[in-house]
Amino acid sequence: MQEVILITGANGEVGHALIPELAKSKNVVAITLDINELDDTLKPFAHEVVIADILDSSIIDNLLTKHSVGTVFHLASILSTGGEKNPERAHQVNVDGTNALLSSVNRVATQEKRAIKFIFPSSIAAYGLPDLETKKKIQRVKEGQYATPITMYGVNKLYCELLGVYYSKYYKLLEPRPEGVLLDFRCLRFPGIISALTLPTGGTSDYAPEMIHSAAKGQGYESFVRPDTAIPFMVMPDAIKALVGLTNAPKEKLTQEVYNVSAFSATAEDIAKLVNNVFPDSSISYKPDLNRQKIVDSWPTDIDDSKARSDWSWKPDYDINSAFKNYLIPEIRNKYK
Repeated sequence: MQEVILITGANGEVGHALIPELAKSKNVVAITLDINELDDTLKPFAHEVVIADILDSSIIDNLLTKHSVGTVFHLASILSTGGEKNPERAHQVNVDGTNALLSSVNRVATQEKRAIKFIFPSSIAAYGLPDLETKKKIQRVKEGQYATPITMYGVNKLYCELLGVYYSKYYKLLEPRPEGVLLDFRCLRFPGIISALTLPTGGTSDYAPEMIHSAAKGQGYESFVRPDTAIPFMVMPDAIKALVGLTNAPKEKLTQEVYNVSAFSATAEDIAKLVNNVFPDSSISYKPDLNRQKIVDSWPTDIDDSKARSDWSWKPDYDINSAFKNYLIPEIRNKYK
């Protein structure tokens, strides 16, 4: 039998890579949900395309029951930069939308007495280091450290991680619980993600992909962070590999609900040098935006993903050099040629 998968926020950056990857399996049927029309390039991979607000629980409940959805990839969110422009709207989408979806999945799983996986992408924005001195001293941060975010997006992500754990392990704690885990919540804390296929859409780590896309188009780029700014990154194929890997991991192998994943750490200057090696005519300059810089400075230089590596054999395919040589440059050159 084919498994039905629901993907919210399907029209975003991650959705553009995840949906075609899932379609490679003949055992998967994808239903997409987004507040906007799905891109034409993605429609051939979708069994059903739904245009709706994530807060419309009646539509969500109907999809879950009508199609016996077995896995939900909840990608819908407003990212960090957009969240600071409209924090109230970000909270509504990121928190209220996630809570409504968790509630619907929990209700359907309980009523129908079947397990439903809930895959939630979180972010390094869930961290909040107090100052640059601490950032330089603490090289690799674990999941439970420095979880004091300073952005609405980071606060939203951290709270929704806790919501997912609550619904999967502690829901209505004073009442008898059904045997087994029905809402199977699994979460990845992603670093900055660099995609060759889609343009950046409002993440505070987007200075990295913006550098590359601008150079490929023959345009200069003015970075909104200092050259010494360092955070962890991964390229989109590794992000999709991590999502699929965690989804397919046997439940009994997982020792926690929230996992760090990463591939490499780099400064803005490291990335600029690699870009200039390939596009020597590109002009990259620096004009730090104090507020955006403050956000990135609160994120760790690197994150410890040892639990993902030991629990479900996570390992990235790309380091920084192979990411440029074998993925970013070939794909982006082809995109703009």
